[in-house]
Amino acid sequence: GLGPRGAFVCGLRARAGWPRRYRPFAEGFCVELQGRSHLSSGLVLRWFQGHLQRCLGAVRYRLQERCRISLSACPGRPPTLHIVPCSDYVCCHISMAVRLIPAIPLGDTLYLMALPPEGPQAPPAPEALWGLNASRQEQRLLSWLKEQAPASSCHLKCLQILKGLRDLRGQGLEEPFCSQWGRVLSSYVLKTALFSLLLQGPLEAWDERFLLERLEDLVLYLRDCLRKQVLMHFFLGNASLPEAVALPRFLKEAAPVNLLAAFDGPTLDLAAFQLINTWIQAPHVIRMYSSPRYLRPALTP
Repeated sequence: GLGPRGAFVCGLRARAGWPRRYRPFAEGFCVELQGRSHLSSGLVLRWFQGHLQRCLGAVRYRLQERCRISLSACPGRPPTLHIVPCSDYVCCHISMAVRLIPAIPLGDTLYLMALPPEGPQAPPAPEALWGLNASRQEQRLLSWLKEQAPASSCHLKCLQILKGLRDLRGQGLEEPFCSQWGRVLSSYVLKTALFSLLLQGPLEAWDERFLLERLEDLVLYLRDCLRKQVLMHFFLGNASLPEAVALPRFLKEAAPVNLLAAFDGPTLDLAAFQLINTWIQAPHVIRMYSSPRYLRPALTP
């Protein structure tokens, strides 16, 4: 079903008699849900984070002359490993941030991922639930789009710009709507809207010279979805996908899921209003909330 942040979630239930045969494992990693024992993503994630902390010292010792390594864990985000090179060469100062997420393979390049704990403003999610990861299917779709769309297609650039505008507008919003804004317009929702819009029209229209028009189309399409309170999961039960994007049977036969079903009407209406307002005032939003060092100097009249 539908979980936090509009993610599709499911449980992993133990078979009858299994918890008794493997009691130490069940007591450490399972929880009761609807009278049955389920593998807990929360317990697995805490076990995983503990092991990461214990391993970090050994990794630091081996690599201390080459790079600095640190581990961070924020509410609502998976543990992230930060790697900063120690080289004196400017070209080598390329830092990396690697998200570390425990996952269970389902086959057909599908995975169940442990859901990171939500922030204090978010509703609690049952610890038994796991998120469904279909990133390999997204990669197949992007590869197909790369072959079909113009070489200078702007669809990914539109997504990057819209994410940037969302983040900048979020800096000027107050709680509790600030947290709701980020969950309603999550990166997955923006990506789903882009994929849905791409399959509606000719891909030649996404040439880079039409960037402004396509970006406006994406904003208006997303606004309409928010007003109608409907944005369907792109892969679950979607019969209109190109044949070149092969889907596992699990995804084909799944019931369609509305990614906006977890939010009430007033919240979605307010998000739609703020989205259009952000688009209309995009230059002002960028000037107001961007760091000064990223701003170009004003041109002399």
